Amino acid sequence: MSKLHVFTKRGSAHKSEQEMRSRLTSGLGLERGIKKLEERRSQKESVRQKGELKTQRARAWTEKLLLRVFSGVLYSVAVVSCIYADPTSTAFAIAAMAWLCCSEFFHMIKLAHYNPYDFVGLFVALLFPILALFNSYTLLLGTAILYALVLSVLYIASPHVTIADTALSFFAPMYTSLLFSHIVLLRCSQPNFSAAVLTLVVMCSVWANDISAYFVGCNFGKHPLAPTISPHKSIEGFYGGLVASVAVWFGIYYFGLVHISLGYALICGLVVGIVSVIGDLFESRIKRSVHLKDSGTIMPGHGGLLDRSDSMLFGCTAAYFLLVLGGLI
Repeated sequence: MSKLHVFTKRGSAHKSEQEMRSRLTSGLGLERGIKKLEERRSQKESVRQKGELKTQRARAWTEKLLLRVFSGVLYSVAVVSCIYADPTSTAFAIAAMAWLCCSEFFHMIKLAHYNPYDFVGLFVALLFPILALFNSYTLLLGTAILYALVLSVLYIASPHVTIADTALSFFAPMYTSLLFSHIVLLRCSQPNFSAAVLTLVVMCSVWANDISAYFVGCNFGKHPLAPTISPHKSIEGFYGGLVASVAVWFGIYYFGLVHISLGYALICGLVVGIVSVIGDLFESRIKRSVHLKDSGTIMPGHGGLLDRSDSMLFGCTAAYFLLVLGGLI
């Protein structure tokens, strides 16, 4: 055997030995890497089970936002279509919404062990928006008085029903339906199509207040507005909502939807924004008293219809009276 051949065999053996060592080292390194990954994963397992990883929170927030936007858009399109159609379509749409909101309210107070006259209350909830088509506040107040008299008779005839049950039976359609009826009154305030535009812009001021408060609060909120009632609302979000509401009312002045002065438009924007927040907190206070997060489940991402309409109930009522007191409708 030649020396060259022996040298070549030795070189090949040495090379094979190096490759084996390299593979062994890389294998040990891979094993250590896998072990570290498993250790890190086990350390985060408790956080993962709680859903508190950054990726989990980001995905959950995105899904919630998309669901909220999608259901909100469907709701808005349905309402806008009915308002643009004619006053009758508006009245029937609002009547359906008022009935659902009243039903959710009755559900909540029953959880607090009250026993309201829900059948009569739900009928009245349907009635108010339809009567608002006549554009007569006297008719609405007369219906409310008549309903109070009916409840008084029922209370006298039902010894097992408490005065609290009767009071809540009266309050439910007043809160949900009578306040909602102001949207119909706005739609019927003028004989031409401009009433539809004015109604939608007023509603947009409430929507803008809600949306702006939500996004400003999520991104810049640091100081809680009402931590015991609604811990996620912030003072920064509150001011962001007011700016949006005022901006919409400035648009009412700028585009001449009604003959309103700049000063009165800004006042209306502030008042509607503040009252809308009060409406939101009012409904949150009711839910907290019965240990509920949402009034219902009809609107994915929002909860119940009352959750979506709480600001609108107060905000549109305030807007209607501001426009009436200002002699604008």
